[in-house]
Parts: sequence; structure tokens; C-alpha cells
Amino acid sequence: MVSLSGHAVPMMVTLLVWFFATGLIAWLDNRDRATFPRALALAGAGGIAGLVAVVVGSVMPSMAGAYIGFIGALMVWSWHEASFLMGAVAGPRREPSNPAARGWDRFIDAGSTLIYHEVALALTALMLLSLGWNAINPTGAEVFVLLLALRVASKLALFAGVPSQVGDLLPPHLDYLRSYFGPRRFSPALGAALVFTVVLAGLLGNAALAAPAGSTEAVRASLLFAMAALGVLEHVFLALPFRDGALWGWALPGRRNHLGA
Repeated sequence: MVSLSGHAVPMMVTLLVWFFATGLIAWLDNRDRATFPRALALAGAGGIAGLVAVVVGSVMPSMAGAYIGFIGALMVWSWHEASFLMGAVAGPRREPSNPAARGWDRFIDAGSTLIYHEVALALTALMLLSLGWNAINPTGAEVFVLLLALRVASKLALFAGVPSQVGDLLPPHLDYLRSYFGPRRFSPALGAALVFTVVLAGLLGNAALAAPAGSTEAVRASLLFAMAALGVLEHVFLALPFRDGALWGWALPGRRNHLGA
């Protein structure tokens, strides 16, 4: 049975937090680079606070614990995203793709542009999983791992090729990353990513509906389902002739003309 507190509210919270957090990060990363040190310091403080929130939420058997862990995981994730998009943690390769590179060589080159960031995400996921192991309420760790899985799926799809026109949210100093995107086509990798995200969202949605209405378990599963559903939406957008900056033109005032806003 669907309930307001157990299902609808968590999904609305997830949607609002995702929309405004993405816009905030895009706004910060597209400002003058002189502002980056202060922004990174604030993001780092937020990431540490998020880590504390994940730990605190993991020992709370209540719905509040699920929300605290969820918000904490997003704060830690946002810290990582800001550090990547501001160029602090990316990879050893910071130049456009070699047009002559093919196959494995092209994959290695692309991976070299962000490998440090991916390793940092993986290590953070392992740390959160270890902290949440056998915890009463491991919502934070689960959300972070889910975000990592969705990220890997989308990055592989971008590398292979998607019909969408992506890259609007990239700050100017990372424009070289566009050269590593595959051709604008519906690739097998995108198809696999769509199937993966739909199945994952379906499993989590079924778990949310199966949980007792208004329970902590319902809130926890609904938060995860909503995040997975947003992952499905992201991959649907990748499969359409859609500009990824269309939803967040308000956060990129200096590039509105470029985005057609």
C-alpha cells in the first residue's frame, strides 16, 4: 500500500534535492576560477559534515535516520563532484582525445582523464559500506553506492555514444572532455545502461511497495527507488536529442546564450 510519509514524501524530497543540488554544483563550477579555492573548502567542509551525517543516520532506526543518511550521502557525493568539476581531482590526462586513438587505446586515454576521481569515489564507497556494515539504518551507504553504479553506467554510455547533446554543464576548463564522448548514436552500451537502470529501479520500487506503509523500511526503499528512477530518466534523456543543460540554464547565467535559454 502506497503511503504519503513512506513513499510520496521521500520521492518528492529526492527529486527536489537532486534538482537544486545539481544546479548549485553547476553554478559553482562555472564561476570564475578564482572562486574555486573557497568553494572547494566549503565543499570539503560539507563533505565531512555529510560523512558525519551518514554515520549518525546509520545508528538511528527511525525515518529521520534514513533522511539524515540520505542527505549526508548526497553531501559527500557533491564534494566529490565539485572537486572533479573544479579540476582539483580528475586524472593525469588533461588534453583532448587523440583523433587517431581507437579501441582500447581510446578507452585508456578517456579513463586517464578522470581515474583519480573514480578511485576516490570507489574508496569512499568502500569506506561507507564498512561503516554501515550491519548498521541499523545503512541508507547513506546504500545511496552512495547506488549513485556510483549509476555514474559508471552513464559514463560507459557516453564513451560509446549517445544521441543526446551532452556537455553543457561542463565548465570551460573541462571542455576537452567532450572529445572523449562517442558519436551521437544509440550505442549498445546505452541500451545496456537503460536495461540496467530500469531493472534496478523496478527491484527497488517493488521493495518500497512491499515494505510496511509509513515504516522506516518504506522510506529507505523509496529514497533508493527515487534515486534509481532519476537514473532511468537521465539515461532516457541520453537516448533523446536533448541538451543536458536545458533543465539547469538558470544555474549557468554566463552561458545562457550558448544554451539557448
